Order: sequence, then structure tokens, then C-alpha cells
Amino acid sequence: MRILILTVGTRGDVQPYLALAKGLLAAGHNVRLCTCGRFESFAAAHGVDFAAINNDLLDFMDSDLGRSVMETTTNLFEMVRTVRRVWPTVGPMIRRHIDEMAAVAMAYRPDLILFHKKAIGAEDFAEKLGCRCALAFYLPMYVPSSHAPAFGLPRLPLGSAYNRLTYRFINAVTKASSASFARPWRKRQGMSPRGRYRRHADGSPIGAIHAYSPSVLPEPSDWPEWAIVSGYWFLDGPEDYSPPAELRAFLAAGPPPVYVGFGSIFGRDPRGKAKAVIEGVRRSGARAILASGWGGIDLTDLKLPETMLAIESAPHDWLFPRVAAVVHHGGCGTTGAGLRAGKPTIVCPFFADQPFFADQPFWGRIVHELGVGPKPILQRRLTADKLAAAIRSTLADEAMRAKASALGETLRSERGVENAVAFVERYMAGQ
Repeated sequence: MRILILTVGTRGDVQPYLALAKGLLAAGHNVRLCTCGRFESFAAAHGVDFAAINNDLLDFMDSDLGRSVMETTTNLFEMVRTVRRVWPTVGPMIRRHIDEMAAVAMAYRPDLILFHKKAIGAEDFAEKLGCRCALAFYLPMYVPSSHAPAFGLPRLPLGSAYNRLTYRFINAVTKASSASFARPWRKRQGMSPRGRYRRHADGSPIGAIHAYSPSVLPEPSDWPEWAIVSGYWFLDGPEDYSPPAELRAFLAAGPPPVYVGFGSIFGRDPRGKAKAVIEGVRRSGARAILASGWGGIDLTDLKLPETMLAIESAPHDWLFPRVAAVVHHGGCGTTGAGLRAGKPTIVCPFFADQPFFADQPFWGRIVHELGVGPKPILQRRLTADKLAAAIRSTLADEAMRAKASALGETLRSERGVENAVAFVERYMAGQ
């Protein structure tokens, strides 16, 4: 098959799809990954065909306004006000993304489009091309279930009717917001203004693959056959990875350190965040590896004590098994990597617990409920004292470490990418 994967966002919105692309390639399919051009070399390093769209979203997140949005949207009222404030910037950006992704789809002419929900227009492109599509996502947000409400909406003791209603609400809001952008494109293509949201042109449902572990969040028993929780899509580091001598020496010089890294998402003051992290680790008495990543914390020219080592990054599958605990922002991929390594996890989300976009506090809450990490600490409330207390209590909690170790053993036996590929092949065979 010719398969086009559409995703938009930060590295955390790209890396799992690159893992899926490699799995589909290994199964003999032709695959093209389409996302922001900043990730072209990343895809090339893994041998995946790539089509670039603009970096507007990433540039916005790197701007002062974008950083402010990530740390100041703390309630529903603030979310609405923020949307109104950034709409003149974000609206044209989304329309450009649609036009550029559509051009890639029309040129590639795939048999199947797999899409992240932020890749607005994917279902419309599939309708125009007469091909099938499937949602490939990492949150339980769109497939109705009576067992739990949709991601982002409160868990209330109102029974199954309320739970199913939350999915109708999420789908209605998503349909309305995406249609406002996709409708002009459909009009230019001579298509009817109203697309078949969540349905193919023949009326069959659009499939949904969820890239997290059923051991972390079980698959609802009332899901239809066209939806699946596959397991995480891990993109492991190169097999011939050779760590820098400094990193290897630091790991050998004492007890396992704590890992601290906030990936490619950062707030208004990554420099101040780095200083708070350093002081918090110092007060905890732990050794630590501090990863600057792609801007999450700014460690440039900061003097560290001998008990800490600054790195840019290292493959999580190599590094995490060698640390005592992991501290991060709560992205789905990093959360899965820490849990697979069997390590307690301290989640420090950038976003507050809001509807529609707050995946970080969601995974932080799940980690805490599983007993493999403490309560999340919101980034804007992260202080040296709070971080130190979280690290000390986590390292001292034998029950937490045992639960994390047991969960890690389970996750290491799962084959998320292989399960997703098998689902794709069944889905396309009409089974």
C-alpha cells in the first residue's frame, strides 16, 4: 500500500509517527511522512520518505506569545480569551498547513492516510482522493465509550449516559472548529461544504489507532472493531549508539541519577527554569542528568556541581534504564519511555488541566493513579523546594519503585508498532 502519515506539532507529535512509518516500511508498504520541515533530517536519519510543510506552528511556539500561552492558560475562561488573542496568528497558519498538506496528498495519491488530529483536513483529502483514512492518535478522545468520559472532560458520577455524551460534545466541537478551516479548501475543490466527519464517503466508519499501552490505560470493552489501543510506538535509538565518554563516566561514578528534561516545549523563562531545577536537585541530595533537549530548559554556560551532568539529549531506551527516576513534562512518548524502563515518573506539565489540549496533566494524573509517580507539579508552580521534595519522596518510596518496575516489565513485552501495522492491514482488507 501507499500510506501517507500526516502530523503537525513538536517532536513529541512526530517521533511516534516516525516509529509507525518504520514499522509499515518493514511490513513492505510504501510510506511518506508529512510534517513540519524542521524534522526532515530526523526522518532521513531513519530512512523514511519525507514531505515538508512550513514551520509556522513551531515558530509560533518559540515566540514570546507562544511561550506565554503555554504557561498562562489555567482555566476555561483563560482558554477562551487566549484563543481570541492568538486567532489572527493561528488562523492563517492552519489554512496554510491545510493547503500544503493537501498538495502533498494530491501528489502522493495514497491508498491510506493516517493522521494526527492536528492535521486538519486529512479526512477531506481522503474524500477527494477516494482513499481511506484512519485516526492515529495517543489520547482517548473521539471513540465513544460508556466506561469513562472523553479525555479532557471531568470524570463525574453521572453514569454511562454522561460518559457517552462527552464524546459527542468533543466530536461536535472538533467538527465545527476544523470545518471552518477545511470548508474553503473543499469549496475550491468543487466539493460539498459539509464533509463526512468520522465517516468515509461510503458511510463506513473511519478507523482509530491509539498509541498508548492498554496496561497504562485499558481499551474500553465497548469499543467497536474499528478502534484499537495498540501499545506505544517507540522509536528506539540507533543500535550502534555510543554514549559520550563524559556521560558513561558520570553514570559509573555513583548511584543511578535522576533524569530531568522537558523536551521541545518550553515556557517564558527556560533559563530561570534551569536554575530552579539545579537548585531543586541540589536540595534533594540526588545525582542528576539534566537534558536541555530542544529548548525545554536552558543550561547554556551554567556551572553545575559534580553531582550533575548537562547533556543535550540521549536515546531514552538507552538512558532511562540507567537512571533512578525520570522528571519530564508528561508528553505521551516520554511518559511511555520512562514507564517502559520501569522507572518512577515525576510529571511537571506545562499546560494546566484544561479540556481539548491538556495531554500532559492527563498523563501525569494517570501515572499518579497507577502508583508509579507522585502528583504532577505544574510548571508555573515548579520551585526548587517542590522539586526537591518530589525527588526525595519518590526515591524513598519502595512500593512506588516496585510498581514501576512491574509495569516496565509488562510494557517491554508489548509490541505497539507491530499491533498498529496489523490493524492497518486488517482495516484495509475490510475485516
